[in-house]
Amino acid sequence: MSPTEFRSQIASLTAQLAGRPLDAALDAWLNDRHGAGSPLYQQLTASCQAGVAAGWLCDREGGGIRYGRIFKPAGDLHGFSVDVVDMQDVAGPHHTHPLGEIDLIMPLDSEARFDGRPAGWLVCPPGSAHRPTVSSGRALVLYLLPQGRIDFTR
Repeated sequence: MSPTEFRSQIASLTAQLAGRPLDAALDAWLNDRHGAGSPLYQQLTASCQAGVAAGWLCDREGGGIRYGRIFKPAGDLHGFSVDVVDMQDVAGPHHTHPLGEIDLIMPLDSEARFDGRPAGWLVCPPGSAHRPTVSSGRALVLYLLPQGRIDFTR
């Protein structure tokens, strides 16, 4: 697995997301079509684990969280940026999602939860905010941000 191959996987996914509202319907659609156990979920999880192991994902660390923006928003990614975090029993910094956020939750420990959600997808609508929290173990979380927009609370 290389960053180029990973980008191609993400581009195939974002092509399905382009132009769709970031709302509860998209959350349900992603979990139904590409939820935990699906071929795409398994592929993205394996790719993220390989990228972390190889050192090209989550190449920074702060506050007990490994993180990194692997891709800035681009046309081939349909305007989404791509970040991956590696968290274990920790809350990250509070932030808002001006245009929304799509999260792929990949527990590395079976009981790990992200904002209380198990393996699968979480869609945060435009204007939402949270302090991203992984509890009950360790998880990787992939973030897709429209136009790369995220506003950290001061």
